[in-house]
Amino acid sequence: MRILIFNVKFSENLGDGILAMCLERGLMRAREDIEVETVDVAGRQAFGEVREGRRFLLRLLELMPTSLRRLAVSAALARSLPRWSGFWRQRVDQADVAVIGGGNLFQDDDLNFPLKIGTVLGILRGAGLPVAVHAVGASRHWSLRARELFAGLLGNRVVHVSVRDEGSRQNWRGYFGETFDVEICPDPGLLAAEMLGIQPVPPLDREPTVGICVTHPVILRRHAGISFSQVPLRSVSAYRDLARDLARRGYKVLLFTNGAREDQSFLDKVMQDPASAELIASGHLQAAPRPREPAELLAILQPLSAIVAHRLHASIVAYSFRIPHVGLGWDSKVKSFFKAVGRDRFLVEGDHRPPEIAASVAAAIAEGIDPALHAHQLEQARQGIDRLLDNLSVAFAGPLSRLPSKVS
Repeated sequence: MRILIFNVKFSENLGDGILAMCLERGLMRAREDIEVETVDVAGRQAFGEVREGRRFLLRLLELMPTSLRRLAVSAALARSLPRWSGFWRQRVDQADVAVIGGGNLFQDDDLNFPLKIGTVLGILRGAGLPVAVHAVGASRHWSLRARELFAGLLGNRVVHVSVRDEGSRQNWRGYFGETFDVEICPDPGLLAAEMLGIQPVPPLDREPTVGICVTHPVILRRHAGISFSQVPLRSVSAYRDLARDLARRGYKVLLFTNGAREDQSFLDKVMQDPASAELIASGHLQAAPRPREPAELLAILQPLSAIVAHRLHASIVAYSFRIPHVGLGWDSKVKSFFKAVGRDRFLVEGDHRPPEIAASVAAAIAEGIDPALHAHQLEQARQGIDRLLDNLSVAFAGPLSRLPSKVS
């Protein structure tokens, strides 16, 4: 059975690549006859593809009112989607079933994802392929045009729908009602350690280093589900002060990014700030080079004692590795994840000062990750992929026996 997956695997934000690879391997490890291919709905075909002008475009969009942003995004995709669609149709013609997921694909980010996913749905509808939606995030606010585009799902042969958290399920039902039986399947990225062959470092063997995942404020401002003034850690001085507070507690600090160039440029500003010089000279503050492939990001995360991040998949991979992590609240998806894994108390929401965040990091390290709950969450992610495969198999050719699911 040939499975074609649509998501944003080759995004510069490598968390998307990690979850995509986990989903691929989770499906392939289940049966020997499974072939899996992933198509990136942004037209990318490999990690590290350079999109010139992205940072400028983000800043330009930030200056525009909502209506103008939607027009700008629609105009840009009107040129790209016809070109990408030809390739997508070729891949669909070679597939038996299709999956949309995972990731925060059902969101209305100025019509970016609605236009892309809407185009995919039209191609799949024309081909008559069985379609599954798996472990996606669904945002609360969709414009009328976004609703129309996502409603293309109704014309497809849908055989499975799952979202990654309860908040997404409520949002999904708010738009689709009870049309689909929607289950919750945790993000496939939770399986990063086992699916990607990474051996987690035991807590006592970890370096006394806290990783801070740097996110450019322009991203937080544009996509935040709360007032930007209530987003913690949103300035050069805040990152620098958090590093200083952690150093006072005896930790070294490693600044890193999930791979996006705009994030790395902001990281550079933190490191180049004159007030950071003393921390750098003393060895308490270092920066990781920008990762360009998932393996490079995983190598950065693996030895850390703790992680602080706005980026969801930095926390998801940290959880997979059983690394204590503190989330910085800025949108519902981060809050939903921390609630799902029972770590609400380590989600910092509101305009908290760096000393408070440092205290949360110390508390998270002291408590660690509950092994029983961790095992349960990962098993739920495995079972979610198994149910996805069962539903695809029934749609394709009837239920087939599955190989043992243990990863060797």
